[in-house]
Amino acid sequence: MVGLVEHAGALLLGRKTYDIFAASWPFMPENDPIAVVYNQIPKYVASRSPLTFSWSDSHQLGDDVAGDVAKLKEQDGGEIQVTGSSELIQTLLRNDLVDEFHLTVFPSIVGSGKRLFGDGAIPRGLSLKSADTTAQGVSIQIYERTGDLKTGEFGPELENAYR
Repeated sequence: MVGLVEHAGALLLGRKTYDIFAASWPFMPENDPIAVVYNQIPKYVASRSPLTFSWSDSHQLGDDVAGDVAKLKEQDGGEIQVTGSSELIQTLLRNDLVDEFHLTVFPSIVGSGKRLFGDGAIPRGLSLKSADTTAQGVSIQIYERTGDLKTGEFGPELENAYR
């Protein structure tokens, strides 16, 4: 996780995730490598309600979240990383604002939950950039966009094409 976070130039968070992060990361030990990054980079928060911030360098996005994020992407300063923030992710997907997916899959089943790719996500082709598995079995996969979705066909008439 440290390797992924080290590339962050900014955090983009929904309000619920921001509240969770702001209640913990500023109070982590000063030598925690993730806290060092998170506490020094800008934090941008999507919320429908006005917010008061206690975590340094935190900013609220305006009513046009997609437009504000598009402007942030045009700036220099490293990766804009989103953690959690399932509702915000849906807005980003609907507006084609995600360039790369860092998926961390924990080996457990918790039942029904939130969908990463919900209704409104624009179909896109992805390519596996890297994959790793921790000693605890956590799978970390990085996918990058490759453009429009390309579908294939499969059937008995194409059997030899896939050998």
